[in-house]
Amino acid sequence: MMLRVRVSLPDRPGVLGQVARAFGVLGADILQVTVLEREGGRAVDDFTLSWQGGAGADELRERLAVVPGVRIEGVWPTRESPGVSPDYDLLGHVASDAARAFVTLVDAAPDLVGGEWAVAVDSRTGAVVHGSWQAPGVAGLPELTPLRPSAFSEGPLHLVSLPVHGAGLHLVVARAQGPAFHQVELDKIVRVVEIVSLLAASDADRTVA
Repeated sequence: MMLRVRVSLPDRPGVLGQVARAFGVLGADILQVTVLEREGGRAVDDFTLSWQGGAGADELRERLAVVPGVRIEGVWPTRESPGVSPDYDLLGHVASDAARAFVTLVDAAPDLVGGEWAVAVDSRTGAVVHGSWQAPGVAGLPELTPLRPSAFSEGPLHLVSLPVHGAGLHLVVARAQGPAFHQVELDKIVRVVEIVSLLAASDADRTVA
């Protein structure tokens, strides 16, 4: 079982080592650590864990409570494999078949930011143009009218929504498990979408020529 665990901890020497030892006591292997922020004497890190036995968020919080100042912000399953670069893979697929750029983007977007599903929505009509295989039906989607990239929550759903310039679309990525999307995750998906849009436009220009 692979999990992502988001941990807020004091940003001082030795604390990260204490957290790592606490995971080790539980029998979890740390496969990757991603620093999301360091500010005001605290850090927020995402740990990717391999955990054969597994444990619930409550047990994790209890075990990590022995480290002063540490708190768990979220625990959720992940398909992300350390050492794999889903953003590079996505851009490679788009570069090789730019005609399907936005379909490929929607299918790959959840894995870019630890999401569960994604959809592309027509900016004018609000109709779903394409959804990843995990996406719910149209009736299951919340009302979305974002004008700029944003991360927010609708009930139990955490969402990232951003316009796809030049395509008349909005991309929406969601997860119901784990914490709200961090600004770092929003910035990452925004940059990837910008590059995908440029690759798609470049292909269209060549076709017209």
